[in-house]
Amino acid sequence: MFRTTLLAATLVATAIAAPVAADTFTLTSTTIAEGQQLDAAQVFQGFGCEGGNTAPDLAWSGAPEGTKSFAVTAYDPDAPTGSGWWHWFAFNIPADATGLAADAAMADGVVELGNDYGAAGFGGACPPAGEVHRYQFTVHALGTVLELDDSVSNALAGFMVNANSIASSTITAVYNR
Repeated sequence: MFRTTLLAATLVATAIAAPVAADTFTLTSTTIAEGQQLDAAQVFQGFGCEGGNTAPDLAWSGAPEGTKSFAVTAYDPDAPTGSGWWHWFAFNIPADATGLAADAAMADGVVELGNDYGAAGFGGACPPAGEVHRYQFTVHALGTVLELDDSVSNALAGFMVNANSIASSTITAVYNR
């Protein structure tokens, strides 16, 4: 009985704390579009790919009350690694921000983690030849400023972002070569 009650309490607490994709919190871009092929500008330069390695512009609106900062990620869940591929991870973007210009330099206090290519900042798409991969560009409205630095892993930062996300919005683009 105690275990069942504890499990139910945990599920209720998790449901209450889970982020909600608010209908009014939206992510847009003039460079990428839902379900559409990424442009060469967003393709990696290296690993057999020829591209501009340029982060897309992103704009968001309708952030929920209580937003203290934002996080932006670009993630390929289709990478043949067993854990996907992080193309971009930035957090502690100020709460008054409404977007990022294409290939924008980050404001003071914003933390950009190393991508899975091993460099800080954005790393473009480069799936294995003949494969179509999805690239999920997500903005999270966070109820806090994360007390993390650029030495943490993308997995740990992802855990903290998801644990503190009060809303999120995603554009999923694709790329194949």
